[in-house]
Amino acid sequence: MSIAIAIDGPAGAGKSTIARLAAKELGYIYVDTGALYRTIGLAAFRRDLTADDKEQIIAMLPEIKVELAFNERQEKIVLLDGEDVSGLIRTPEISMMASAVSAIPEVRAYLLDLQRDMAHTNNVIMDGRDIGTVVLPDAQIKIFLSASPECRARRRYDELIEKGMDVKYEDILSDVIERDYADSHRDIAPLKPADDAISVDTSGEDLETSVNKLLGIMRDKL
Repeated sequence: MSIAIAIDGPAGAGKSTIARLAAKELGYIYVDTGALYRTIGLAAFRRDLTADDKEQIIAMLPEIKVELAFNERQEKIVLLDGEDVSGLIRTPEISMMASAVSAIPEVRAYLLDLQRDMAHTNNVIMDGRDIGTVVLPDAQIKIFLSASPECRARRRYDELIEKGMDVKYEDILSDVIERDYADSHRDIAPLKPADDAISVDTSGEDLETSVNKLLGIMRDKL
């Protein structure tokens, strides 16, 4: 029987980085569901669609192919129609598009089987917004990871600056707060902890401390 660990939480909480490192330590497959939604957001963005173009976004779905794969260095990447877009989906614009498309039921249904199939055939750590509540409600371990908006905005700002992007901290903070509201107030699968999730706040903690904290929880429960 495969083991599933669900990590949910708001944008910029460090879910992806922590989940990826924890999965490597445990020998599990890491599934970044946020990257899947970001990839659909990128596909919509490239078609000049906006959050209001719901019907066009739904019509786009049969025309695209979204995949999780490994590159030659055995790093997990996300493909859009065969193109590695892993480095193109982390901008503020695509973050907001990801939030918009994730509120569309047809988009969530489009990705649901892909996510569940991976969990049914592998030991996985999967992170997102509704993994413990909707995607993998029977996951053996559920964690809700959070940090203050200011802390999350600073992390994202430092990440984008390191990549050479011209961004302002105030804009990133505004985007974080706006996305928190959108994710927690959407009608479909709103962001919230599962009833049986363990809540972890990493505000002010460095990456190593956060990873070790979550690994401790996982090992206690396994």
